[in-house]
Amino acid sequence: MKLPPALFRRLPATVLALALISPAVPAQTAATNAPAPAPSSALTAGSNSTPTWISQPLSLAEAVNIALRQNGSIRRGQSDLEAAYGVVVQTRAIALPTLRATGSFQATSLAETFPFPNSPPPQEQNWSAGLQLVQTIYDGGKMTAALRSAKLTKQQAILQYETTVADALLQVRLAYYDVLLAADQIAVNEASVKLLTRQLADQKSRFEAGTVPRFNVLQAEVELSNERPKLIQARNAFRIAKNNLVNLLGYNLPAVVLEDIPLHLTDQLDANPYPVELPAAVAQALANRTELAALRQAERIRNENLRSTKGGYQPTVQLVGGYGGRNSYYNNDLSRDVRGFTGGAQFSWNIFDGYLREGQIAQAKAQKEGAETDFANETRTVEIEVRTQYSNFIEATEILESQKKVREEAEEALRLAMARNKAGTGTQLDVLSAQTALTQARSTTVQALHDYDAARARLERAMGLKTWGATPLPSGK
Repeated sequence: MKLPPALFRRLPATVLALALISPAVPAQTAATNAPAPAPSSALTAGSNSTPTWISQPLSLAEAVNIALRQNGSIRRGQSDLEAAYGVVVQTRAIALPTLRATGSFQATSLAETFPFPNSPPPQEQNWSAGLQLVQTIYDGGKMTAALRSAKLTKQQAILQYETTVADALLQVRLAYYDVLLAADQIAVNEASVKLLTRQLADQKSRFEAGTVPRFNVLQAEVELSNERPKLIQARNAFRIAKNNLVNLLGYNLPAVVLEDIPLHLTDQLDANPYPVELPAAVAQALANRTELAALRQAERIRNENLRSTKGGYQPTVQLVGGYGGRNSYYNNDLSRDVRGFTGGAQFSWNIFDGYLREGQIAQAKAQKEGAETDFANETRTVEIEVRTQYSNFIEATEILESQKKVREEAEEALRLAMARNKAGTGTQLDVLSAQTALTQARSTTVQALHDYDAARARLERAMGLKTWGATPLPSGK
């Protein structure tokens, strides 16, 4: 899709800057040198081949870059931005001169001769043509209001596009984290199944040796059977998460790619410290959120609309100039013409219009007040959103902190339970309980890492953070 060159000629540079989201991407991610995936239409060897991008490693930074090029919401936002450019041109048109071309030709059989001696012959055919330039020089402030509205509309459209990009990139980040979580949960459940399988084999050996009853074997089999569905569910969550990420990246999957997309992510869930205070977070949100800035522009546009409407009370003065020609009125030869320049001024003033202006002004005032209310409501919404996401981030931080040593302790508890059971001083129930606790600790730790990264991403979005702010979006004409 080709964007209007005047307004979007620097958009590619902005898109590249958008990819450098250092707070959103861990430091090791930015250093990844894996090649970027190919476009969605690129296949290895024909339409029935596997897409080449599936086999290439994918970091979070690369996923963001791909989404900026292909994500459906972002591409739709570009279309809306282009449509807004058309609105800007229309709004600005009132201040520019109008050039009209006119022409006419008429043939009639109703011509009548003048009842005077030596009168000219009747004209049965007539033609005229001309160019006329009309420029409004005064209209009660409508032109200046239209120019300001055009500028505000352009700024509002860019802010709305930034909002679309920020929302889409948040979804990509969360989807990437979901894939990492599902992969780690598979590893946790596979380790648990492996341990329970060894435990079952050990109990069978002891049963055959006559050192434990049949009950121990049955108990181990039940525990293993209960654990396998969790592994199956984790694998299904992994498949779904990869499909969701691919969809957000804007890829079209051919039929040759089955349900388990062989996607390879290079990043890992981490717990990099992120110090932030609530007052600072709220202040940044109120200063940075593009939603608020767009509503502020909408409020200003409504104000300009009110000024323009009030301008209807004033007269309109226009300068008119042109060049034209017509056939001679006194000769039937159509090639005999009269031509020349014309110029002048025209004045109009609607002294009474049936209270049309009063109704329009009342409507414009109500729309302006509504825009002010929308801004105030959105301000409160943004503030409560920041407070909510900040609270969720605190919760994720505290849970992650609480899980730092749990996994090590659970592994040590399992080792001791197995040693005691082998020495005959413990029971199989102790081993199974320790195994269950270890699996729960591993799963909780992985979930805590995911929730921490996801909470941080949502908090950054709520604060309106965007490191691409150093590279401004195009200002247009």
